[in-house]
Amino acid sequence: MNYEVYTPDTQEKNLPMIVFLHGAGERGWNIDHLAKHGIPMMMKNGAEIPAVVLCPQCPANCVWDNIPFDVMALIEKIAAEYEVDSDRISITGGSMGGFGTWYTAMAYPDMFAALAPCCGGGMAWGANVLKMPIWTFHGLEDKVVSPNHTLEMIEKLKSTNPRFKYDLYEGVGHNSWELAFSEELLEWMLSQSKDC
Repeated sequence: MNYEVYTPDTQEKNLPMIVFLHGAGERGWNIDHLAKHGIPMMMKNGAEIPAVVLCPQCPANCVWDNIPFDVMALIEKIAAEYEVDSDRISITGGSMGGFGTWYTAMAYPDMFAALAPCCGGGMAWGANVLKMPIWTFHGLEDKVVSPNHTLEMIEKLKSTNPRFKYDLYEGVGHNSWELAFSEELLEWMLSQSKDC
């Protein structure tokens, strides 16, 4: 699969890593599509992130839910290549990437320091494996991905994960990532570590 890696100007090793999974509209082979939304767009617009940021591109005939093993293989490859801090790898994404964030983390629950899925959902019955800090987001007027997907995860995680929080946006539709992907979220992800 295609991917982009963003790094700070410094040659410093042992940096944290953020993995960003895009939505369905950015699938395919045009790498320029990755910067349409979310963290890649923030970086294109000048945001500086003191981390290695990995942005895979999902092939046109797939969704992230189908290929968590491929995603994990790429994460491990880039983490080794850039010598990132393996205790500080976070994953996030919006829409199809929100689903991919949940599914990849449930497939590899010991891999990530934190999750930040936006307007996605997962298999709530399996969410008890998610013990890391999680911050999830959804617009309550979303007509593309029903808020019920996130609400099911919220109900499950409220009783199983004390480090779980969520934002539900009144009057906001599917574009909830415009509120979710912010400097505050970046700072939160960068502050997380598996040894905390």
